[in-house]
Amino acid sequence: MLKKVLLGVLVVVGVILAFAATRPDSFRVERSITIAAPPDRVYPHVADFRAWPQWSPWEKLDPGMQRTLSGPPDGKGAVYAWSGNDKVGAGRMEILDAVPPRSLRIKLDFIRPLEGHDLTEFTFAPNPGGGTDVHWVMSGPSPYLTKLMSVFVSMDSLIGKDFEQGLASLKAVAEH
Repeated sequence: MLKKVLLGVLVVVGVILAFAATRPDSFRVERSITIAAPPDRVYPHVADFRAWPQWSPWEKLDPGMQRTLSGPPDGKGAVYAWSGNDKVGAGRMEILDAVPPRSLRIKLDFIRPLEGHDLTEFTFAPNPGGGTDVHWVMSGPSPYLTKLMSVFVSMDSLIGKDFEQGLASLKAVAEH
């Protein structure tokens, strides 16, 4: 009897591992919001890492987080590195491209708790009804461990709510 149970468990684990291997090789999470302010008033809150504590959803998870800013104060080449508790981990962001007040592309390197190398993009477009449509996208590769995790929980469910919270905070800051 015990042999049959163990064999059943091994079959289930094998099926899960095999299924994980079929998952996509990359992920993409995106969210948008309309902010009642022109792009040139919204853009600086994202292009200047010194402004991120006012709206970033992760800043509130560890008030004692260590931050290091380097490079220019904003735009291309600006760097933000952080190290904090288990909720925020450690990593580094660098603005790769900046087209004020329309777009930013950021290289995002996570060091812990799990290593990851992703790309984050923000676009700021005038909304025909007034204000600015802000679009936030994170994309990156899905190594096998990420694929295995995605069998149980998607990247969208892991960070989508953080994006929504961050955009709502950005809206509050930019409209004030």
